[in-house]
Amino acid sequence: MCSVADASAVESTVHGFLRERVDGAGADGVVVAMGGGLDSTVTATLATAALGADRVLGLGLPCHKTDASATMEASVVADHLGIEFQRAHLQPLLQQFEGQIGPALGGEEPRGPTTTPDRALENTIARLRMCCTYYAANRRNRLVLGTANRSELLLGYVTKYGDAAADLFPLGALYKTEVRALGDHLGLPDPIVEKVPQTGRYPGQTDADDLGAPYDVVDSLLYRVVEEGDPVDVAADTLDIEASTAQRLVSMCEETAHKRTMPPIADIGGRERRPTVDE
Repeated sequence: MCSVADASAVESTVHGFLRERVDGAGADGVVVAMGGGLDSTVTATLATAALGADRVLGLGLPCHKTDASATMEASVVADHLGIEFQRAHLQPLLQQFEGQIGPALGGEEPRGPTTTPDRALENTIARLRMCCTYYAANRRNRLVLGTANRSELLLGYVTKYGDAAADLFPLGALYKTEVRALGDHLGLPDPIVEKVPQTGRYPGQTDADDLGAPYDVVDSLLYRVVEEGDPVDVAADTLDIEASTAQRLVSMCEETAHKRTMPPIADIGGRERRPTVDE
C-alpha cells in the first residue's frame, strides 16, 4: 500500500506536521516512549529529522524481563539518532500499586510470577507508562508523541488512556505494513524493520497471535473495508481470507470505537456538543 515513492511523500508530510504542531503549541520539543520496536523507532527517527535531536527525548520504561531487553535496543537506537534517552524501570512502582492500591480498591491479592495475561494489570502498566511519559513532557514543556499506527487504532489494539493517549500520532494514518515500508525507506536496520510485532506483555506473545492474523492479512482487509468501502464478505472473498477471521477483525473495529472518540457528554440543555475555539 505504501511504495518507496509514497514513503518519501509521507516522510515529508510527517516532518511538516510535527514542526507545525510542536511550534504551534509553543512546545520545546517532544517525548517518545521507545520500546525497541518498529513504530517507536520510526516515530523517533521522523521527529529527530523534523525537529532536531536536541528537541527529542526518548524514554525506556520497561516493567518486566520480557521488555527489558527491548529497552536496551531502544537505547541503541537513541544513541544512533543522537537524542537524549532516559530509562526508568516500572516494576517497583507496579509492585507498590498492586500491594497497596489494588487491595484497597477491591482487587485480588498481589500475584506471583505468571505467564497468564492479566488484562487489568496489562492496562495498568500501559497507563503507568503514559503517566511517566506525560510527567517528563510536562517537566520539559514538550508534547507526547504516540507511536500507534492505523491498524492498531482501528482494531482498538491499544490501551485506553495508555498508549492510546498522546498529543500527536505521527503514524496514526499509516497501516502497520505502511510503517514497515516507511521504515525501510528511512534506512532503518533490517532487524528492526523485519522484527516480529509484539508488545512484550508475556513471553512468546506476538501481535499475530492476539489478532488471529498477521498484519499483511489484517491491513489488506481493513484497507478494503475501511478505505474502499467493500462489504466484509466481498473483501474476504477477494483476498481469500477466511470469513470468520474477516468478520472478527471488523467486529473489533466496531466494538472498540469508544477508544477513538472522546467520552460522551450527557445531553443537558443541548450542551453535549463540544465547544470549539471559534465559538
